[in-house]
Amino acid sequence: MLRRFVNYFVLVFIATSLAYILASVSLDPKSNYTTRAKPPSAEVISEKLDSINANPDTPVLDRYGTWLGDIFHGNLGKEVQGGSVNDDVGRRLWVSGQLLLIGTILGSVVGIAIGAWSAVRQYSWVDHFFTASSFVILAVPTFVLAITTELLATHINQWTGHPQLIEYTGQFDPAINGGFWPHLANRLRHLLLPTITLVIGGAAYISRYQRNSMLDVLGSDYVRTARAKGLRRRAALTRHALRTALIPSITIFVYSFALIFVGATFTEIIFGWHGMGELLVTSIQSNDTNAVAAVTLFVAVLVLLAGMIQDFVIALLDPRVRVGAI
Repeated sequence: MLRRFVNYFVLVFIATSLAYILASVSLDPKSNYTTRAKPPSAEVISEKLDSINANPDTPVLDRYGTWLGDIFHGNLGKEVQGGSVNDDVGRRLWVSGQLLLIGTILGSVVGIAIGAWSAVRQYSWVDHFFTASSFVILAVPTFVLAITTELLATHINQWTGHPQLIEYTGQFDPAINGGFWPHLANRLRHLLLPTITLVIGGAAYISRYQRNSMLDVLGSDYVRTARAKGLRRRAALTRHALRTALIPSITIFVYSFALIFVGATFTEIIFGWHGMGELLVTSIQSNDTNAVAAVTLFVAVLVLLAGMIQDFVIALLDPRVRVGAI
């Protein structure tokens, strides 16, 4: 397991370093000052960019060395406007974290259930319905799905006569009064639509893999042998077929996690959530190299954690797999 962790750490280091170098080469933080109606002098601009380690006149490798040293000391650097990247990331971590956590867990559970159900009822109307639905959802971009759910919520609110029955803007209503339960209910209403958007996309993606994997397992010899020995159909499906069919689906967990983050970026912007996805977009628009690198580090660490969870789950599902040999 230690070897696996070292491999993940190296991948995180390479991915983050490449992101910083590419951002340093392609982004132009100097334009934030030169495009103003009354731009500062060249000396003032150079001093400000030096203070945030973003001066394009400084060699890229020198800036990278300074940034890397700060990273190992827990400092993500400063933003173009002079604020702390650490503070901005700290405010946004929980916002994106709850969307990603809930979206990944629910999307995986729903996708696995739908895929297994479709496989057991192959060629039935249920199978055809979920197959067609999943292909349509996969063909639709995430931002279109988010806008569609937002429009549906608006029409439902108008139809019921309750304008705030389903909230679709922001993380919570700061004007809400009351104690813990009213605040919790308000946050859950705001969380509903972004979660549905991510769950639908994730479930459609995972269900395709789960269905194909389940079909392969259902035709295997050991499942037929278990049924021939008198094991009930439900027990054979859950103890043998589903357990084995979960392994290929778990192997795509890391990739689905990364895809859900991409979907969360659009979802955060459309529903007004100030998370890491929104930070990525705004930092690219403002030519903020340090913020772009910070978001890349966040995603890389999340993928690392997802990969480690994947290794443990596979080891639990298949006793032949030793954690140390994964």
